[in-house]
Amino acid sequence: MTTNTVVTLNKLVPSGAPTLENFKVAAAPVPTKDALKDGEILVRTLYLSCDPYMRGRLSGRTDSYVASFEAGKPIDGLGVGVVEASSHADYKEGDIVTGGAFKWETRFIASAKGFTKIPSTNGMSPASFLGVLGMPSFTAYVGTITLCKPKQGETILVSAASGAVGQMVVQLAKARGLRVIGAAGSDDKVQYVKDLGADVAFNYKTVKSLGSAIKDAAPNGIDIYFDNVGGEFLDVALKNMRPNGRIAECGMISQYNATAEEAYHIQNLAYVVMKKLTIYGFIVSEYYTTPAYGEFIKEVSQMLKENKIKYKMDEVVGIENGPQALLDLFEGKNFGKRVVKVSDPAHRL
Repeated sequence: MTTNTVVTLNKLVPSGAPTLENFKVAAAPVPTKDALKDGEILVRTLYLSCDPYMRGRLSGRTDSYVASFEAGKPIDGLGVGVVEASSHADYKEGDIVTGGAFKWETRFIASAKGFTKIPSTNGMSPASFLGVLGMPSFTAYVGTITLCKPKQGETILVSAASGAVGQMVVQLAKARGLRVIGAAGSDDKVQYVKDLGADVAFNYKTVKSLGSAIKDAAPNGIDIYFDNVGGEFLDVALKNMRPNGRIAECGMISQYNATAEEAYHIQNLAYVVMKKLTIYGFIVSEYYTTPAYGEFIKEVSQMLKENKIKYKMDEVVGIENGPQALLDLFEGKNFGKRVVKVSDPAHRL
């Protein structure tokens, strides 16, 4: 790799759908170890994560839990990379690191404070730390287990059930003896959700009525709804909840590109009162310092060791294809956890 490719934001997108014109992919000077300051590391990017929360960072809004991207500067997010040079005593050449401050560059220099070393983990790909052992799976764990506290025999409904978060919700719920209903946006995704163990799965794009599909799948109602999409799906789910039901409000991707005129307006909010529902809004980053994170790593690592987990990655090759890989996410064109492969690791963990 003789050039350094950088993805920057051309223009913020307050509403509506972003396009490739909002990004710029260009060559830049390759950073070298001579430019390192005390406490910094030079990282070669291996994988970059494409996540729904990044749509908010394209908007320029100032009232969110995470800062917006800045026009003219590289975008950044979760990633995995290899240290090529270090001026920090705790990091050495060859260390594999992960963190939430990965610039969308093939190589970059940053303070080591924003990164964590990945331990050797039985030959798993570094990309696993963006998926099955990463933020999406922990999000599934917090919403399903920590907050909604499922009980054996309950019924859970999962939207976007084949996605980065949803596929783990399905499996964590089945492991606790729940009846699982999953919705996805294509027939092959529906089959995958069934293969994960869901008791019922349906294609929300082809059913005659979303309300009827949910009612037929859960005639006695829903105890837990794990929401990844918001909009009409959330509205219909509210009507089908059982008394004292719980909703894990993870995301509302169906609304992220909606203009004021296109936004869906919830009509069934009164059921929150009538059915005594609890809605949990949560930001997963706030749970990494709680006991939940250690519990998650212990449980999922054991399930992996026992081959009790499936986890589908959706890999796009080449940082130059990163913007399109991200945009596709908002149209549901990913199948599983979407990542961008930037370079090959020198070794497998």
